[in-house]
Amino acid sequence: MTIALDINRVSYSYGSRMALDDVSFTVDAGRFTALLGPNGAGKSTLFALATRLLSIPEGSISVFGADLARTPGVALRRMGIVFQQPTLDLDLSVAQNLRYFASLHGIGRREADRRMEAELSRLDMAERAGEKVRALNGGHRRRAEIARALLHRPSLLLLDEPTVGLDLPTRRRLIDHVHALCRDEGIAALWATHLIDEIDTTRDAVVILHQGRVRAAGTAAAVMGPVSLDQAFNTLTGAAE
Repeated sequence: MTIALDINRVSYSYGSRMALDDVSFTVDAGRFTALLGPNGAGKSTLFALATRLLSIPEGSISVFGADLARTPGVALRRMGIVFQQPTLDLDLSVAQNLRYFASLHGIGRREADRRMEAELSRLDMAERAGEKVRALNGGHRRRAEIARALLHRPSLLLLDEPTVGLDLPTRRRLIDHVHALCRDEGIAALWATHLIDEIDTTRDAVVILHQGRVRAAGTAAAVMGPVSLDQAFNTLTGAAE
């Protein structure tokens, strides 16, 4: 199995507070991997390191074998990113946001429009391409961000709590869409969440992060063992105490 993302012995602290402590795990190509942890577990810090918003002081991160510190351009070109906080320009239309992103990746206008139409159509967003982002609801904004993240055809998709604030049907549609990308197109996805019901225990991989440390990693079935994922999570994070 090809390793899409390799997190190797990564540590990070904010002053005296250790946010990540010797974190190691991998994400396989074509696999939906859930990074599961309560708020404050270190998920967003890990995403900031993986996207170079923060420098890695200890350990290494590589994307399809490209070291993020030594060859950042090569590594970052393979990634599509959806951050926890929305990053679309509210006063631009969906199409304008996506065209601007495409231009940053050197994609010409005609090709950008072709890709944009395809990605928005897959997310039932094509008819909203001309609407300003400010006029969209939270679910439609998230769909636009996912479409934008896929424009340059990444091999690895990083999504940090992408369903926060969305209703259950919208959450389900987004989860199903990302699962389909993994299944049908071989994209690797790292989906950070604190919601256990977003994980398919029959096929997903799971990394449980708590207080900056990896408590378990593997297939959901292996992490669960003879109990439910909810029970295993509570035991591993001390929530059952």
